[in-house]
Amino acid sequence: MKVLVTGGAGFIGSHLVDRLVQEGHEVVVVDNLSTGKRRNLNRSARFYKLDIQSARLARVFRNERPSLVMHLAAQMDVRRSVEDPVFDAQVNILGMLNLLEQAVRHGTRKVVFSSSGGAIYGEQEHFPAPESHATQPLSPYGISKLSGEQYLAYYQRVSGIQFVSLRYANVYGPRQDPEGEAGVVAIFIQKLLSGEQPIINGNGRQTRDFVFVDDVVEANLAVMGKEVQGTYNVGTSQETSVNDLFVILKDLTTSGCKEVHGPAKQGEQVRSVIDAAKLRQELGWEPRVSLQEGLSRTVEFFRGQG
Repeated sequence: MKVLVTGGAGFIGSHLVDRLVQEGHEVVVVDNLSTGKRRNLNRSARFYKLDIQSARLARVFRNERPSLVMHLAAQMDVRRSVEDPVFDAQVNILGMLNLLEQAVRHGTRKVVFSSSGGAIYGEQEHFPAPESHATQPLSPYGISKLSGEQYLAYYQRVSGIQFVSLRYANVYGPRQDPEGEAGVVAIFIQKLLSGEQPIINGNGRQTRDFVFVDDVVEANLAVMGKEVQGTYNVGTSQETSVNDLFVILKDLTTSGCKEVHGPAKQGEQVRSVIDAAKLRQELGWEPRVSLQEGLSRTVEFFRGQG
């Protein structure tokens, strides 16, 4: 199958491209390299350095005519979305609309969209949150991801294009950018390995559902089938506090850093954990990499970068 992956030079996207190539698919990557890295690109994939907002995206679809689009390109920094909601909307809403217009015009059969389990639900009322949980995003980023899901449903109704929205929990793993994407795992590991002092926001009791990038890739592969449509959570259904995460990473890095707390970040969710039972029951997917193993593999990756 010919698959177009937007954001295919990024953290999650590059792992997905590698796996698609391994499975024998013909892969096309679109990435503007604003946060993605050229070194992450798979040599077997055809690469277009391009922004998803660009009018030149039409040429890519005209030349390649992918049957499946996996859309991971995004403005994914919650704090930046708060500081600049217009930029967030330009990338995450207008960029996606450009992509969907081209997909429909050029006969793409299906779009798999990388959405957000944490940001879309907001402060949860149920733990873990199922797909039916109320969507009450607290940030422009969450609003733009929810808008993306709703546009997909609209295009499905009017054009018949199939779609899947995957609501990711907190994804971590090798290649995560400790600078650009603001993932707490990557930030802590980089600081602990370099002897810098990580700062825990607030009391550190805020919890997250940490899911390893390889498990997220397998979820994407699981929903590629023709008959699969709808919205699925992708997480572990397990809560881990930032304090507990720090203790595990301190041990794995053998760092002498102490546990230091700073001011709480305004608007940060207190608890975030999602229920992936639907994906497990319907498609047999489940997270296979434990937090301890995933963090260990991620630390070893960052060690190798030093």
